[in-house]
Amino acid sequence: MKRSTTKNIVKDIIIVAVGVAAIWIGLQIIFGTQNPFYVVSSGSMVPVLEIYDVLVVNGNIPFEDIQVGDIIVFNRPNGHDRVIVHRVEAILDDDPRTIRTRGDANPVSIPGTDYPITEEEYIGKVAHVIQQIGYVTRILTPPINYIIIAVIVGIMIVKQYSKSKKDKPKFETVPAESTVKEEFAKTPDFEYSDSKFDLDKKPDDEKKDHPS
Repeated sequence: MKRSTTKNIVKDIIIVAVGVAAIWIGLQIIFGTQNPFYVVSSGSMVPVLEIYDVLVVNGNIPFEDIQVGDIIVFNRPNGHDRVIVHRVEAILDDDPRTIRTRGDANPVSIPGTDYPITEEEYIGKVAHVIQQIGYVTRILTPPINYIIIAVIVGIMIVKQYSKSKKDKPKFETVPAESTVKEEFAKTPDFEYSDSKFDLDKKPDDEKKDHPS
């Protein structure tokens, strides 16, 4: 009985480990980067990004498509010793593409940190921000912290999908013209006329980053 219980526990652990590995690899493929998650560790982007915010980074967005105003994650040009998250402030050159960034809370761009940024330093563009979850992930070691983040992101995606599904407008089917005529014919004191019954009349459309 004990052997059977032990086997079941080992089996469950293996299943969970394989599942986590599959999820992690899947996230790397989806977001196009070895590490899609970063925890903000400085206040250089306050108030847009606060310390302990978790960033979901999309590395599939080409460096050539990055524009002024985008928030990106990149390796510090001077030594590649730190990961930085700052906003693109200017395109310095197009051949090769070189950009300058600046932290929203910093008065000026810092040479060797904010520029020059080339495709070699680029990691990805910030796609989502999960506020303050880093408080939990900072006290845990990989891969547990990543698993927690992955679960949170998964829940967010599912909720977003469900919401968009619920928000889809429902349309009522319009009976064929012959059926319409038949229905009107059943109504007393109502004269049907092709020239007076306009099916084309419709109501107006509603106007509608662990970086530093």
